[in-house]
Amino acid sequence: MATEALRLSRRAARLQPTAVNAILAEVRQLQARGASVVSLMRGEPDFPTPTHIREAAVRALAEGRTAYPDNRGEPRLREAVAVKLARDNGLQYDPGTEILVTSGATLGVSTALTALLAEGDEVLLPDPIYDAYRSPILLAGGLIRPVRAAIQDGRFVLTRDALEAAVTPSSRVLLLNTPWNPVGTVLDELELRAIAEVVLRRNLLLISDEIYEAIVYDGRHHVSPAALSPELRERTVLVNSLSKTYAMTGWRVGYCAAPAPIIQSMFLVLQQSSRGPATFVQDAAAQALTASQACVGEMRAGYAERRAAVRSALSGLPRAEVMLPEGGFFAMVDVRATGLSSDEVRRRLLHEHGVVVVHGAAYGPGGEGTLRVSFASGGEALAQGLARLREGLARL
Repeated sequence: MATEALRLSRRAARLQPTAVNAILAEVRQLQARGASVVSLMRGEPDFPTPTHIREAAVRALAEGRTAYPDNRGEPRLREAVAVKLARDNGLQYDPGTEILVTSGATLGVSTALTALLAEGDEVLLPDPIYDAYRSPILLAGGLIRPVRAAIQDGRFVLTRDALEAAVTPSSRVLLLNTPWNPVGTVLDELELRAIAEVVLRRNLLLISDEIYEAIVYDGRHHVSPAALSPELRERTVLVNSLSKTYAMTGWRVGYCAAPAPIIQSMFLVLQQSSRGPATFVQDAAAQALTASQACVGEMRAGYAERRAAVRSALSGLPRAEVMLPEGGFFAMVDVRATGLSSDEVRRRLLHEHGVVVVHGAAYGPGGEGTLRVSFASGGEALAQGLARLREGLARL
């Protein structure tokens, strides 16, 4: 086909690979040349999916649960989601009209954006934040409006003043992520109430991505914004998945909860691209949400030990300081004292010391001068990666 005859979507032409995918391509080139590389980059738990969840899937398969699922989500799973939201978040949602099952949180966010945005609507996006949010916003016809976060007392914060300064007449949605990927902040109730006040007064809608809610430390507790007030609940789309909480990344099962008119609109969007997770997967997910949650506590304790290992391995460096996360399994390392860009530091660590991390600037200008270090995987990989990372940071 002649180049001049090939017309591609303008929206698709604006998309870029995520930082992780771009770095992976660089890593594979090094490995093809025989380099030894240890990754502290990926956000995938190395814990196996708990036995009782896997056994539920096996039982469902044995029972022939392989037909098309209910496109809204199997009733049993939607009811399990409602039970979970009441138990853990103090929220009441009707499983028949206010809950939608999706193939992971990624599709949930994308579906919500498509249902809520008109062409040219702005999405307020904290800076820095998980970079995979950007493409769904553009595909939905939206515009990205960054809200610059600040580093205060060793943690990233999103202030009411920063949010107010970013809002314009075109602003439609605030996309929030707490616990916050990549920076590890768990927004407390006071912080969320300040944000909620702006959302309500400025007539915004809120998409709340809560996939790291179960992975919090030092006695902190995740607060779902929708639980703050009935008024905010009416403006909030809660997005979650089982990937992080139950080490079910490859199962691709998540859910959204919102007022019925929003869920109905999202349902119509979802029908165009997905029939939903397989029925046997949904049966396993229902088991995960309603059975004993002891496995969640055990994995959280494991992450806490790894978090402590990161702090221990990287302490005392002259030009690098660990920003210990309050939630999630990423630690940000402040390397602003080196005077180098975060991408330059990342490249040196990769090419000279064989350790893979993500540069903070990949998540927005507000992340410049930091590195994201993952402790989703433990064992020898974490120990070796931290040793290489310490050596590389010490030599900067």
